[in-house]
Amino acid sequence: MQDKPTPSDLLAAVAHYLRDQLLPTLTAHHAFQLRVSCNALDLVARQIAQEPAADAAEIERLTMLLGHGGALAELNAELSRKIADGDLTLETPGLADHLWTTTLAKLAVDQPQYGPYRHEATRQQ
Repeated sequence: MQDKPTPSDLLAAVAHYLRDQLLPTLTAHHAFQLRVSCNALDLVARQIAQEPAADAAEIERLTMLLGHGGALAELNAELSRKIADGDLTLETPGLADHLWTTTLAKLAVDQPQYGPYRHEATRQQ
C-alpha cells in the first residue's frame, strides 16, 4: 500500500502528541505510565519499519546454515534443536555470525539507545 500517512507515521504522531502535549499535564505516576506507553509505541514503529528486512535477512542466513528454506519460526526451531543436540556449534561456519547479526537486529528494534548496542552497530557499518 502507498497510502499516507504510514502506520509508522501515525504511531510517531501519537507519541509526539502524548510526549509534547499531554505529558506536561500529568501527575508523576501518570507521566511515568505515559512514558512507558510512548516507548511501546516507538518500539512498535521500529518493528514495523525494520522487521520485514530483518526477517528476510534472517531467513537467508538460516537457509545457508541449514541447507534449506522454510518459514522463519520453523527454521529457528530447527536451528535451536540442532544447537541443543550438538549438531551445530559455535565452530560451525556462519553460526556465530548469524547469532550475532540476529541479536543486533533485535536490539535495533528493542533497545536502539543501549550503549553497547550503539557501539557495536557503529562498528558493524
